Amino acid sequence: MTHDGLSPLRYNGLVLETKSVRLTETVKAGGCASKLSPAVLDKVLSRLPRQQDPNVLVGFDHADDAGVYRLTSEHALVQTVDFFTPIVDDPYTFGQIAATNALSDVYAMGGKPLTSLALVCFPEKADLDILERILAGGLSKMIEAGCTVIGGHSIRDEETKFGYSVTGVVHPQKVLANNGAKPGDALVFTKALGTGVISTAIKKGVAEQSWIAAAIESMATLNKKAAELIASKSYGVHSMTDITGFGLIGHAREMALASNVSLRLFSKDIAILPGALECVRAGHIPGGLKANREFAECLVGYEAEIAEDLKTLLFDPQTAGGLFIAIAPDDCEEFILDLEDLGIPARYIGNVTESVKPLIRVY
Repeated sequence: MTHDGLSPLRYNGLVLETKSVRLTETVKAGGCASKLSPAVLDKVLSRLPRQQDPNVLVGFDHADDAGVYRLTSEHALVQTVDFFTPIVDDPYTFGQIAATNALSDVYAMGGKPLTSLALVCFPEKADLDILERILAGGLSKMIEAGCTVIGGHSIRDEETKFGYSVTGVVHPQKVLANNGAKPGDALVFTKALGTGVISTAIKKGVAEQSWIAAAIESMATLNKKAAELIASKSYGVHSMTDITGFGLIGHAREMALASNVSLRLFSKDIAILPGALECVRAGHIPGGLKANREFAECLVGYEAEIAEDLKTLLFDPQTAGGLFIAIAPDDCEEFILDLEDLGIPARYIGNVTESVKPLIRVY
């Protein structure tokens, strides 16, 4: 199996021809764009009974990144699960991105990942070399994170899907949920937007190599360094989430509602991946983006000069996206400089205000 997804066909040891296996062509939607819409989840989860367990520090009530369960006064478990369909064509890279995305939920809660279980859905008659490369890619990122893969589960499925259940630890008093943002806080984002529209262009076979390379670099970069920096210094970080399937606006909405605040976003300061706006203009719009926009745009107000392509990108479902952080304004500049020293291209992109209408205003 070659690294670019090519499977050589052999007869008596001779290579007869080479057949290209494009993973993104085998699925209807790729990465976090393949997930259920926020409207569907909101409708279903709101009907479920609430469990009464005082040790549940973070449940599904506020649509946070992971669950947190207190074990002792000094130790709590952080638990999450995330898997999806291929977002790129190379199996090894797909595995890396899936692992990075799953680990991100633990980092977003201020936790340290410890163990993981692989989740595999794979066609019964597909090339097992592809599966091996997917697993190897995922393992490489788990090793980088210091997270031990201790098992997993697999089923036959016509569409390939891959991800992990990840368990981590955090001090019960140092959990960074999405409900702690305070008026006056600065908003910092550690990556660029655009993986959803670029992955759609990849699936259509029209993405430029420079766009693909930049998107892959972003999606395969762990949020580990940023999370460890926050844990190691006494910044006034009040709330944190990672920007994934619901897009920047969708996850900003969750933070605002959970914290009973409003957010102001400065569109000119939001980093955008090369090719992302071109993909929007060309109509490479994933279904998940449309669902995100239909669900959350009613809570957003725009200044008149915001371009339509940029408005669209704010709802783009991100895969293995960056951390979205509400931090005390006095700490913001030092925090961004420290992130830059670690090679993290973080940006100050907005502020938290008292709760007003609209919930989110984009300038």
